[in-house]
Amino acid sequence: MRATRAIIHLENLRLNIEAARKKIGPHPKICLPVKADAYGHGSVAVSRCALEAGAEYLAVSDLSEGKELRDAGISAPILVLSQALPEELPGIVSLDLSPLVSDGEFIEEAARAAKQGKRRLSVHLKVDTGMGRLGCRPEEAVSLAAKIASKQELVLAGTATHLSVSDSLELGDMAYTKEQLRCFRETVASLKKAGIEPGLLHAANSGALVFHDEACFDMIRPGIFLYGYSPAASVRGGLNSQPVMELRSAVVHIKRVKKGEAISYGRTWTAPEDTLIGVIPAGYADGFPRLLSNNHSVRIRDRAYPLVGRICMDQFMVNLGPETEVQRWDDALIFGQGFITAADMAAKLQTVSYEITCNINKRVPRVYVS
Repeated sequence: MRATRAIIHLENLRLNIEAARKKIGPHPKICLPVKADAYGHGSVAVSRCALEAGAEYLAVSDLSEGKELRDAGISAPILVLSQALPEELPGIVSLDLSPLVSDGEFIEEAARAAKQGKRRLSVHLKVDTGMGRLGCRPEEAVSLAAKIASKQELVLAGTATHLSVSDSLELGDMAYTKEQLRCFRETVASLKKAGIEPGLLHAANSGALVFHDEACFDMIRPGIFLYGYSPAASVRGGLNSQPVMELRSAVVHIKRVKKGEAISYGRTWTAPEDTLIGVIPAGYADGFPRLLSNNHSVRIRDRAYPLVGRICMDQFMVNLGPETEVQRWDDALIFGQGFITAADMAAKLQTVSYEITCNINKRVPRVYVS
């Protein structure tokens, strides 16, 4: 195994699911998004753990992600969140995946594929209440739901929306989320008034789980919270979760450099004194952001050492100081709980924690611990 590896703490995933369950109570179902290889954590292992811990549904982005789970023997209901192509529908039908639908043309395509596959296909109607992405307009929902109901090959298994600023406590954003939820409830009421059973109602992402109890409905879809990060990094306290991933490597070489000598590409760092430099075999090809060059620290032997010089494709360097207890082959924590987390790194880069975990790519082996 490579020195660089991602440690996946499945016990933390279980704890996070338990925290969500305690918050919402026994009724709403939990759907774990495992798209993008479970946000970089490994979709099959994470899915199995989540289902054992009490999640009832999974969600993927596309057919290939759903197929990976079915090939692994996972039989739980799986939502397909992104817009599928018509040619993907036969596979979606045969694997018993549930696509979100937003328009009449795709409903017709889905019914045709289900008929050809001689199966009934469960679909979820997506309503755009303010995200501005996928979803029908609220006023179109009744006619589209009626179209689904008219197709004997289709089952309206759920009605969903997505909240765009539920992770924000700004007054305007709080009001916007409440308006989205009002619009969703009104749309659902119009379906029921038309005699159409809407199926499972679901809207709550991580932000709604933490900040908007009224958004939980019949099912929640929290992503980043279940992987261990707050949907609002600036908010402390409240509902907490534990990071599931940590990134580790090892010190594979130690060399002495003299005062004034430069380290790595571009000579962006020069030694202020005679010092020892540790070389660690992880780089931007592993998903460790190059923009953290000269702006990160690594924990070795319970002490933080600053990263110096530019992060390379496969390696980076740390300053160990003129004298050090660090030895060759020592373990090096790049990010993880109790140290610098993916959220801390994201804050420096003005991005989100799940971009950090998603970018830890396939060449980095995942080690699952419970």
